[in-house]
Amino acid sequence: MNRHLIPAEERRIENTVSNSRFIATVSPVFNVEEARQFITRIKNEFPGATHNVPAYIIGFGSSVINHCNDDGEPPGTAGRPALAVLSGSGFGDIAVVVTRYIGGTKLGTGGLVRAYGDAVRQVLTDLPRAEKIPTYTILVTAAYTWYNRLQTLIRNHNGKMLEQDLAADITFTIQLPVESFAAFQRSLMDVSHGNLQAVIISTEDSILQLDPI
Repeated sequence: MNRHLIPAEERRIENTVSNSRFIATVSPVFNVEEARQFITRIKNEFPGATHNVPAYIIGFGSSVINHCNDDGEPPGTAGRPALAVLSGSGFGDIAVVVTRYIGGTKLGTGGLVRAYGDAVRQVLTDLPRAEKIPTYTILVTAAYTWYNRLQTLIRNHNGKMLEQDLAADITFTIQLPVESFAAFQRSLMDVSHGNLQAVIISTEDSILQLDPI
């Protein structure tokens, strides 16, 4: 699993190029089915548009699924420029649909490439970012006297307390970045002189908000 940037929310911009309206909508998507549902939703929102050009990237880095379509524009003038901008943006798990209403003025091949690429660049400008990171859900069982020290350890290793099961001891359910686990485990064993140890119960991807929405 890789940590990578994703959009924190759906965003939309609109501009006009030579009397054509371009509406770019971008959204986080985490699998191909989500991407297809997003594209269908935007097409249904703008049924009278001349074109609804989609592009998406699922995953990040060397392990990705990507797709684009010109949706009736001349081949290579719409989907590919949109996908190229997404690919160079640093985002993964992202989809965009650029909706066009033709205004009667032909843009030509070069004009279309620029217009679709610019629409995607503009919707990505100031797009709130989140980060998708691999995390472990772990359990630590300790006496009540360990409560404050464990809270400090969790904060120091970028973890998050999920649950506390109160019984004779406290069982803490904690979410922790995979990359922080080894250091957390060492610190936990050091401060407890080997009496406390975290147990991994699951591995998943989690979303960390980076920018305000």
